[in-house]
Amino acid sequence: MDGKMADRPAAARALGREAVVFFDQNNLVTFINTDAERLWGLSQAEAIGRDVGELIPGAHASSRGKDVVPAIELALDIVRDDGSRVEGIVSVTRAQHKRETCYVALVRPMLNGAAHNKSLAALTAVAEKTDRGVIVADAYGKVIYGNPAFHDMLDAGSDGAAGLTLAELFCGRLENADFADHVQDALDRRVALSEDVPLKGKSGMEVWVSANVTPVVDRQSGDLEQLVVVVADITHTRLVEDLQRQVLSALAADAPMADIMDVLCRQAHLLAPEVLCSIMGITPDDRLTVLAAPSLPAEFAAALEGIAIGPRAGSCGTAAFRGTPVLVEDIASSPLWEDHRDLPIPAGITGCWSVPVKLRDGKVAATFAFYFPKGRGPTPWLENVVSSCSDLCALAMERFEAKKRIEMLANVDSLTGLANRRQLHAVLEELLTEARALEQPVAVLYLDIDHFKDVNETLGHSTGDQLLVEVARRLKAQLRTGDVVGRTGGDEFLITVHDCVAEEAARIARRLLEYVAAPISAQALHLTMSASVGIALYPEHGADAETLLKHADTALHEAKRKGRGKFHFFTEELNRRVLDRLVLSVALREAIENRALRLVYQPQVLLASGALHGVEALARWTDPIHGDVPATRFIPLAEEYGLIESIDEWAVEASCQRIAAWREEGVEVPHISVNLSPLSFRSGDIVGFISGALREYSLKPSDLRVEITERVMMDQHPNSFATARAIEALGVRIAMDDFGTGYSSLSALSRLPIAELKIDRSFMLSLEQDQNAQALATAVIRIGHSLGMTVVAEGVETRAQADLLRFLGCHAAQGFLFARPIEAADIGSWLAARRAG
Repeated sequence: MDGKMADRPAAARALGREAVVFFDQNNLVTFINTDAERLWGLSQAEAIGRDVGELIPGAHASSRGKDVVPAIELALDIVRDDGSRVEGIVSVTRAQHKRETCYVALVRPMLNGAAHNKSLAALTAVAEKTDRGVIVADAYGKVIYGNPAFHDMLDAGSDGAAGLTLAELFCGRLENADFADHVQDALDRRVALSEDVPLKGKSGMEVWVSANVTPVVDRQSGDLEQLVVVVADITHTRLVEDLQRQVLSALAADAPMADIMDVLCRQAHLLAPEVLCSIMGITPDDRLTVLAAPSLPAEFAAALEGIAIGPRAGSCGTAAFRGTPVLVEDIASSPLWEDHRDLPIPAGITGCWSVPVKLRDGKVAATFAFYFPKGRGPTPWLENVVSSCSDLCALAMERFEAKKRIEMLANVDSLTGLANRRQLHAVLEELLTEARALEQPVAVLYLDIDHFKDVNETLGHSTGDQLLVEVARRLKAQLRTGDVVGRTGGDEFLITVHDCVAEEAARIARRLLEYVAAPISAQALHLTMSASVGIALYPEHGADAETLLKHADTALHEAKRKGRGKFHFFTEELNRRVLDRLVLSVALREAIENRALRLVYQPQVLLASGALHGVEALARWTDPIHGDVPATRFIPLAEEYGLIESIDEWAVEASCQRIAAWREEGVEVPHISVNLSPLSFRSGDIVGFISGALREYSLKPSDLRVEITERVMMDQHPNSFATARAIEALGVRIAMDDFGTGYSSLSALSRLPIAELKIDRSFMLSLEQDQNAQALATAVIRIGHSLGMTVVAEGVETRAQADLLRFLGCHAAQGFLFARPIEAADIGSWLAARRAG
């Protein structure tokens, strides 16, 4: 077989089969293969013995001589047995077989030759006019035609593509070995193949093409006749895709905006070296700002900075103003540039094409501009580059807008728009750094709206949100330039004030409290709120942000403790008290968990008969370290640290257990009174606990009495009154303790199910001498009578006080005159002694 065929790569060989004819030195056929039988329409038996000239004219051995050389291919007509003719390519070579010389003729038919020539002529006419490369190869992969566009596109050598195989053309230059395999696979399956491959261009540079390989197959025999390859130059597309990959990679790597814009400009300049490019951003006040202009002279780029956009603001300023592309072919004569003739326009540049970069909401965020020399203008390729670059620019800007939005959400309170806790901490750190350098004082003010929780729970969170927004507006309006206000959460606001001493901080605090206290309209209501402020100063109260924030918060809690609607400065004494309270609260928590609290009982005596009216249970706490801690100290502490409900539940259970024990012991105590905190009334859980304790110890509701303070009446929480009525519905009577010392509302008193009023001990101090005290005591007693309530006086220490109270109609009294608080085990002996006396 000839050397060319043996060396030819498999991917370049067609699947058409060759007819093989063996003949001897006498020119007689000795063998034909199956393809030869099909070609001539003869069986092997019919062909053997015939003169080879009948099958292949000119193939006689005598015409070639004894020294015939191998494989000279000749085109000739082949006469078939039925008289028809087929065009074909014939090569004859000599071979030795069993020491005898024989000849082998290889015949490659060109099927339907006339039709082929006709179709090839039509194809050639079309292919000559197209801008895409067209190649036609025979069934063996050898190129028989290449159109002008293909020759203009690629470097196929000095002789052109004709005579080369597809493998040599596509795979020999840049080693696209995979492409050869893909072609052969497509031919085997008689399907088209489309693939992008790099080739060597006319300039010697790499050219990327999209190659579509289509096999042409004989419809009757299924034999492969030709290969048609259409090649499109996609180098520009690949370059733009490469630009896109670079920008997207930079975005994915979270590169700075300036770097991404610089990459865009530089890559665009590489794609269109004859032009200069720039990206101009639009500032919030509608002026141009240079985002990137690496190819523009620095002097010209600087001159563009700050130009106001408008209808005559050059190419970029006008494009940003109009929101549409602006093409100026001659800057020197364009009216759009008339106001900017003095700009140092780069030498050789005559025109500018600027395209607005729009975000998804339609906002013009930047302009992408090309400056070009005379006669250039925007070609289709340049338009494609600008379109891609402006899209990438918009994507980058939207990404950074989203990033800024995320950062804002991370640093700004979404409801009020003020700085949040994180941002405030950073601002304070920066402020303190500056204050240290300048040796200036700083004030930190914590402001908390008093009773804000009640607004949310009674009027709803939407009203509460309106209130917060208005308070935020008022606080922001009162601050100086450079001072910062933020919301740290809930109803707490933090204000940082630079260069501020104590006197100025106090003045600011008073002004803020005054403005917060002005009526606020929300949900058709006019709400009047107060606030409390805690103040910490740098450097007196702390040198770092954490310390100042902690001390301002401590001062805020002290302001609330002292009555709300006030401001309070942090002091070391205050800090010490706070630490003491914290330590004591830990000990109290342990005492509650270990049931280390105990109850003592103070008798209440009927003034008319001297009989026992009942006893009041009083909590006592003796700590191993802190000693005897009075209830006036640990009860407020329990309320502050969320422990009071546990104490109240313990007191109810212990009282029920005690009176049940007295019943078994025969100690006749009519009822036991338990003090409950107003905070226990808010949840309403105490009702179920009371009911359960009564059942557990088999007590009647009348065995237990609940004492509440006036704070329950003043509490605006919707559950407080409901809880009181639920306790009364159990049959448990309610006593109002310390009546007359607060700001009781008589209308609220009438709405609460109060069965007993208790006159506070403060009235007893001057009851005997002070007519005003007597008048007040008389008023309380008469209110009780008019409302059908029992009246009990507290703190009675003298017989004269008892006699006067009895005269005024007071039902019962308790105090040192009758007994100090008594341990549970001593109540029985006290009763016995009293009966005996």
